Formats: sequence, structure tokens, C-alpha cells
Amino acid sequence: MQKYINLPLTKDKVLALKAGDRVYLTGEIFTARDAAHKRLCESIEKGEKLPFDINNATIFFVGPTPAKEGQIIGSAGPTTSYRMDSYSPILLKHGLSGMIGKGDRSAAVVEAMKNFGGVYFAAIGGAGALISKCIKKSEVIAYSDLGTEAIRRLYVENMPLFVVIDSLGNNLYKTARKDFKESDF
Repeated sequence: MQKYINLPLTKDKVLALKAGDRVYLTGEIFTARDAAHKRLCESIEKGEKLPFDINNATIFFVGPTPAKEGQIIGSAGPTTSYRMDSYSPILLKHGLSGMIGKGDRSAAVVEAMKNFGGVYFAAIGGAGALISKCIKKSEVIAYSDLGTEAIRRLYVENMPLFVVIDSLGNNLYKTARKDFKESDF
């Protein structure tokens, strides 16, 4: 099913999403890769305020390339998500609703998504130039010392994604493989 979603990604929106849905996101998202995730979790552990409101937020696992003259951002292809697996359950517990990346997630992340109401979107790897066209604003808001891995606030319009793992733990990576093996293909 095709769905257009305006962010923030509230819990009722999360619950309405099912593995296999094609989604177009519009609104504010944040970027963060493993180094930024580590710092976010360290801040939570210390009781420090995070650089953005994580409640109902969506994080895109990306380290965009530098923007060329006249561009808002460079290529913005997804990072392999398992690198964030040790941090994602903590962020989900503290209100994160959506994650965007590529590749499967660990059992601990899926369990946290079920417990706290989260969803995992897949962006198409290799489509970074296409994805960057959906990004209308980009601003570094934290950890600028990390360079391309700094946390950015992005405004996206109709960012094309697939729900790969929904809040019930349904996992398209697993069901699609099973369906293929059982098919007459």
C-alpha cells in the first residue's frame, strides 16, 4: 500500500504502517550515524539534554557527501543499519519513532520497536542522488566535529521509502525471502 506521511511520526502513524507499505515522508528528520548515535546515548546516560527532541522523531542513517555549488546537500544514500543496532533500543525507549537505513536489524532492535512503537524504513541503497532531491533544507545542529557524520536537521518532501519492519515486528526481509522460496519462480 502507498502512503503519504507528514511528520512528526506520532505513535498512531507508526501503528498504521505495515511491512511492505511504500511510504513518502514529508517533514523534519534528523541524520545520525554510529559516532553520533554513541554520543546521543552517552548524553541520555548522563541525563543531558539531546540536541533535538527525540520524541516522535525519525533518524536517517546517512553521512551525506558535501554539497556542490547551488545544492542543498550532496548525495544522501543510506548507511548500513546494523552499525546502529547497539544504540537504537535506547533511543527507541526514549521516544524515537522512525529509523531510515538499509539492511536488516537485530532481534534486540525489533523487540524495542515492538515494545516502544517504532518503525524501520528502507531507503534504496545506490539511490543517494535521487534521495538528495527530496531534501529541501539541511542544517548541521550538533557534533560538527564529526564532519559528514554530524547531526543534521533535514526537511524532506515525499522521500520514497519502504516499511521493512513494522511496530509489530513483521519483517519484510524475512517474509519476502520465505515467499520467494515458496513461489514457483
